[in-house]
Amino acid sequence: MKKLIDTSVLVDNLRRGVFEEGALSLITLIEVLRGVPEGKREGVKSLLEDSYGILGLDNEVILEYCRLYSELRRKGELIPDADLLVAATAMAHELTLVTKDSHFRRLEEYGLSVELRS
Repeated sequence: MKKLIDTSVLVDNLRRGVFEEGALSLITLIEVLRGVPEGKREGVKSLLEDSYGILGLDNEVILEYCRLYSELRRKGELIPDADLLVAATAMAHELTLVTKDSHFRRLEEYGLSVELRS
């Protein structure tokens, strides 16, 4: 299974000293780095970039985000933009999103593949 590792799982893995193969969204990279002290940020950024494929916000991700946003807004069921961008990244790259955040399950009906962890 090809997977996109969400921030919640990455942080848990880092705390436990566990490496898990997969890709990271640019959003996850940013969310992790904003919590790292400034003096260590560049080193952690390099380590994460060397360890994972970092997926940016390309045209496919942007269009997938817009499609999801429109559907969720129409239903009055929006989720935070950062999470919606992570989900759109997984969908655009046909990856399973590995996460601890259960609200991503709501996006399965739109085609998101989710592996929910506790």
